[in-house]
Amino acid sequence: MDIPIEDREYSGPACRLPLDDALSGLFDVIEELSTLMINAAEGTNQTTGATRSTSTTARPPFAEVVRQNLDRLYGYCVHLSGDRMDAEDLLQDALIRAMRAYDGLRDQEAVKTWLFTVATNCARDRWRARGRDPGSVPLDASDPDDAFSLFATIAIEDPFPYSDALHLDFLRLFEDEDIQAVFTTMTPAFRAPILLTTIHGFSCKEATEILQIPLGTLLSRLHRGRKQLERGLWEYAVRRRLVTVSEEP
Repeated sequence: MDIPIEDREYSGPACRLPLDDALSGLFDVIEELSTLMINAAEGTNQTTGATRSTSTTARPPFAEVVRQNLDRLYGYCVHLSGDRMDAEDLLQDALIRAMRAYDGLRDQEAVKTWLFTVATNCARDRWRARGRDPGSVPLDASDPDDAFSLFATIAIEDPFPYSDALHLDFLRLFEDEDIQAVFTTMTPAFRAPILLTTIHGFSCKEATEILQIPLGTLLSRLHRGRKQLERGLWEYAVRRRLVTVSEEP
């Protein structure tokens, strides 16, 4: 994969991703429409004699805001969709929706959170259109993942008998595409909180705003999501024979 899972953030200037060529035309449209919208607003203000506020004047162009957050937003869409083609469609839908609503954004400091919220809502709409309910969560109290401990399992199975860092060695077995494959198997309602807080660095408060759920619900889904991810990583490693486990008696 081209998305750096290990780094958990997409720091520095936006790197060129495979979809950039496909999106270059979209960016041209975004920049053109942004210019038209700004010019139209200025023309309206001149006609009516209205004075634009300092905050509106200082607002950066939408295309610039998108470029600053593109890598992170694309990575989020890939993890939500589990498929690069779907992720590109989701990203395009989110950018178009965000462009139309950009003038209504009051807090420019929260633009990253706002963009992720738009992408999340677009993903929900796409899932529902396909007859899936991304917000549904199994309520069975006997969740099999809850009793699973990756730490304990690795310690018991001891797949690296001469290692002084068992858990780090276990995580080093996974390439980016392996991590993505495990994420794809997770319940969507559990996957999104993990993506936002662990990979993209949002606080729990910001994650509740993006997902539009109470803090208690978020914390519960984070716990269950981590358990599901732990089990998924272990089962994936066993299934792909990345580790050798003891035979069942």
